[in-house]
Amino acid sequence: MKFIKHLLALAALSATVSVQADINVGVTLSTTGAAASLGIPEKNTITLLPTTIGGQKVNYIVLDDASDTTAAVSNTRKLITEHKVDVVIGSTVTPNSLAMVDVVAEAQTPMLSIAASSRIVEPVDAKKRWVFKTPQNDIMMALAIVQHMVDNGVKTAGYIGFADAYGEGWYQEFVKIAGIKGLQVVANERFNRNDTSVTGQVLKVMAAKPDAVLIGGSGTPAVLPQKTLKERGYAGKYYQTHGVANNDFLRVGGKDVEGTFLPAGPVLVAAQLPANHPVRKSALEYTAKYEAAFGKGSVSTFGGHAWDIGLLLQHAVPVALKKAQPGTPAFRAALRDALEATKEIAGAHGVFNMSPNDHLGLDQRARVMVKIENGTWKYIP
Repeated sequence: MKFIKHLLALAALSATVSVQADINVGVTLSTTGAAASLGIPEKNTITLLPTTIGGQKVNYIVLDDASDTTAAVSNTRKLITEHKVDVVIGSTVTPNSLAMVDVVAEAQTPMLSIAASSRIVEPVDAKKRWVFKTPQNDIMMALAIVQHMVDNGVKTAGYIGFADAYGEGWYQEFVKIAGIKGLQVVANERFNRNDTSVTGQVLKVMAAKPDAVLIGGSGTPAVLPQKTLKERGYAGKYYQTHGVANNDFLRVGGKDVEGTFLPAGPVLVAAQLPANHPVRKSALEYTAKYEAAFGKGSVSTFGGHAWDIGLLLQHAVPVALKKAQPGTPAFRAALRDALEATKEIAGAHGVFNMSPNDHLGLDQRARVMVKIENGTWKYIP
């Protein structure tokens, strides 16, 4: 009898040693609501990410936060407490991602944001040490815009942006760089993502007679100020942020967005990049896989940010698996450490080199200037 019990104990021990838990990846995205044109290509891209990494099965649990901050926080708590995820991806927009930081920090679960503001990861303090992101920081893109304005004779500029963290973050970076470059910002207005009229704000911007106007919005809601400016006869130069770099913006904007300048991740114009561009190969790979699944011309920069998260996980997960089992605090900590040690990973948007003080890790190779011409994106060398 004792011999049988001994055999059963050995069998149980063997099963415990040999069986590893799956890696669970929680995802909250804005696939409905005001940011849906960003969230949908992100969700599509999640379906292209590997289901096995380092020989371990990976499960993706995807929830919709409807572009709502409260829902994003609720989703994050649900993913951590109910689904026991090892890492959180999301959310699509800056206000949502900022609100999620406290939740993941408390649970000591790494988070990879797909939103733009540098405030999501800066400064890297006790909470944000758990947070990483793949979209370019606003200041990097603001520098590209202001430099293009100055190079093209713009002396004064107006600004109209979202009345939230995205719009305010962009204004702060724009003003900072403008001051350095000698560009005068003569107007500063705000609008809500779900507004149906911005006539009052546009009239105030036009009264300042700027040479150019920067619209600090993202997705299709960023069309409204530009359309209103066009209707009111504004004839200066138009600039948008990288938050509009998808085909839905082109579709909704139509002729009203022709001639617009904006900074974007290289993936948006991958086929137009020089042969020696460090991101061209990886950007073309993503473009080919996305369009094979969702149709020619369907790729957007927002899906590219989710793709780059997949690449970071493919680098970090095998490293973490050497130290701990999925589903444990030790694995989550090891995954965080491995993400922070990322070096020279070429993604669809740029080359990632992270550090304890930099949880983005991109440099100027991660952006290009483009122009909307004949209903498509044209690379500006």
